Amino acid sequence: MPSPYNKSSLRCHLPLRAINQKEREETEQMSLTAVQIRPFTPFPIQISHHTYRTIIKLSSKTLSKPLQIKSKSQETHHDFTPRTRTQEDGIPIEDVKIIAKFKSRHNYIRVLEISRKADHPFAGSRLLLLDAPGNIHSISFLFKSLTNTYFDVFAALPPIIPPGPIAILGFGAGSAARLLLELYPGVVVHGWELDSSVIDVGIEYFGLKKLEKQYPDRLFIYVGNALSAKVKDGFSGILVDLFCKGSLIPELQDPNTWEKLRKSLRKGGRIMVNVGGSCVEAEDKRRDGKVVMEDTLKAMHQVFGDKLFVLNLGNRKDDSSLALTGKLPDLDAWKKVLPRSLSCHVDMWRPLSL
Repeated sequence: MPSPYNKSSLRCHLPLRAINQKEREETEQMSLTAVQIRPFTPFPIQISHHTYRTIIKLSSKTLSKPLQIKSKSQETHHDFTPRTRTQEDGIPIEDVKIIAKFKSRHNYIRVLEISRKADHPFAGSRLLLLDAPGNIHSISFLFKSLTNTYFDVFAALPPIIPPGPIAILGFGAGSAARLLLELYPGVVVHGWELDSSVIDVGIEYFGLKKLEKQYPDRLFIYVGNALSAKVKDGFSGILVDLFCKGSLIPELQDPNTWEKLRKSLRKGGRIMVNVGGSCVEAEDKRRDGKVVMEDTLKAMHQVFGDKLFVLNLGNRKDDSSLALTGKLPDLDAWKKVLPRSLSCHVDMWRPLSL
């Protein structure tokens, strides 16, 4: 089946609706695969039923694994050792509220709200999940901008590119755009999203309408094929976050795609890409996340050669990665112009090793 990214999208508005108790129960009975949040990439959600409470577990598409439900009989181990919770830890089901759930032309869309009282890094956030795998494609917090996910790595791009507009291919509900606009007063963002319903959700639940009003001359959003993105004189930087049915879109494994994107850059411009990894679970089991990531990096290498670097988002073998094109910047100079919360990732970039 051809990827929907080969086609233009007709804007269609689908009604958003609250989730009733019956749907909530149905959700707890589902087995969903999530990739990324995408924490530094899509995140999967896992629900396990402990003998003492129900847990929703969010794992890093960088966000990334599926929403799995385990019965009490399947749960055999309990760790009561006090420790600091991470994104990989579970969230009690009572701290999670589903505030929207519907199917659009392209996605199975769900919006989750995590209680501020939850003992978890995602406390006080809203999460956007798309498709059966349950990938988290956007995250927002009420009282902070940084997300402690791969979106923060995306936000480190502006200091190492020339002046000019930045494209976001795979806009979602605007997580990356929000960071860029708030951290860099001069940055202009052009975002492409295939699914108009995702933009509608961004407006309804993620403050996108407010963001557009706040930055009317710096934020431009388009509904359609992200791989056709272009502006006069080219982009200074491109952020690529294109997933479909829980997998990087097939076009990203084609060197011709990267040659086209390279030609859309200004001189000195760069591309940063969420390339997923083994943590990404696709609806099509033949689309193994690690294999797709490696094929994508090979395709990029044919175009960018040795000017290609990779950042792994965690210490586990199933964590996902990001890729960066261009000559490796002066890392010390790069860190000096970034907030400490972003500079910590700079030293993590490594040359691609095939």
